[in-house]
Amino acid sequence: MNDSTRAAPASDEVRLPRQAPSPGAGGGRPAELVVVGLGHVGLPLARAACTAGIRTVGLDVSSRVVSALASGRSHVGGVADDEVAEMVERGFRATVDPGVLRGARTVVICVPTGLTSDGGPDLSAIETATAEVGRALTAGTLVVLESTSHPGTTEGIVKPLLERGSGLVAGQDFQLAYSPQRIDPGNLEWGVENTPKIVGGYTPECARRAVAFYSGFIRNLVLAKGVDEAEMAKLLENTYRYVNIALIDEVALYCHQVGIDVWDVLHCAGTKPFGFDRFTPGPGVGGHCIPVDPRYLAAQAERQGYSFRLLAAAREVLDAMPSHVAGRVLELLDAHGIKAEGARVLLLGVTYKPDVADTRETPARSIAARLLEAGVQVSYHDPYVEDFRVREDPLPRATGLREAVGTADLVVLLQPHSCYDPQALSRCGRPVLDTRGALTGRLVTPL
Repeated sequence: MNDSTRAAPASDEVRLPRQAPSPGAGGGRPAELVVVGLGHVGLPLARAACTAGIRTVGLDVSSRVVSALASGRSHVGGVADDEVAEMVERGFRATVDPGVLRGARTVVICVPTGLTSDGGPDLSAIETATAEVGRALTAGTLVVLESTSHPGTTEGIVKPLLERGSGLVAGQDFQLAYSPQRIDPGNLEWGVENTPKIVGGYTPECARRAVAFYSGFIRNLVLAKGVDEAEMAKLLENTYRYVNIALIDEVALYCHQVGIDVWDVLHCAGTKPFGFDRFTPGPGVGGHCIPVDPRYLAAQAERQGYSFRLLAAAREVLDAMPSHVAGRVLELLDAHGIKAEGARVLLLGVTYKPDVADTRETPARSIAARLLEAGVQVSYHDPYVEDFRVREDPLPRATGLREAVGTADLVVLLQPHSCYDPQALSRCGRPVLDTRGALTGRLVTPL
């Protein structure tokens, strides 16, 4: 194996002796672990650490989130209320007080990284959180960044902020590492504990300390050559999906134009036992990772004088998919003799993936906006989403599926939640645009 993929040493070879805790904020014992940011990444990490018996505190800027967690209520789909209640019973507490950082043995930063209004990387949350950690940093602490970002973030942004705020030196007075999150909302097979975990240290000793920490509750660790390699590996994982989804979407567009059944093409190609990974077309990409991470890579590469031409082409295809779906809706309405102005269109499933309550970057929002601009009366049904807004305005929500389908002029299946019966939808008696290849029937039109 090369250095970037070798397995981490066994935990008994790298585990460090416990250090006597220093007094924390308020005179109590400092936390073994402080997780900064209790969202889709931080809360599952905190749960896994608590389950392993690590004394954990969560730090978040939202008092609403903190209050809910203290009452045993989860705001993250991958962590149930009873799991939060169990965490609290084990001693977990959430707070908005950054004083809990002082004296912590390990601090893991899990704040969100999104896009600015012009579509560029937004590192403001990382910078704010890191500066806060730096002001409270004490000698001997391990600081790990898990937030997704471009190569150079840990060493070029996080390290200077920590050193400036604390007066300490990374690799000497405190340890620094990067370990990208691999959270897949709704995945019941792979979670924090059993998903292989990449770890990259600023120095070899930093890496050893980080491996010692994560080996306490994660089964398989992969040691990267350094923090840049770990950061790049995370971006590659999602850029790989980004490019391949774009390829399949473009194949679907071509097949539609020339009259080829793209779903049969995928079925046939998917029978090859080697050299082909199946990706499927859809109304557009969503979630926090796939639409965002490749832009971090492209923006950083551009700053360094390199152009990712393939990413630019993929983005052009993916950005066009919501408009293509909206256009298909208008074509179908016209084909059935229904004027767009005032037509009742029902969107089924507005989350970004099946059976999760997550609407981040969902293409449903762009599709609805384009239909509304055409004068269509748009409503949605989704058991996971009580409030769905398009340009700050709430979209009417249908609660009764059968009644909503029965009164719609056209139904659009955007997300095949398990609660949707394919046979019933295929025979619902209404024109249906199926963007997921899940339905068959006389009135069903594939993407």
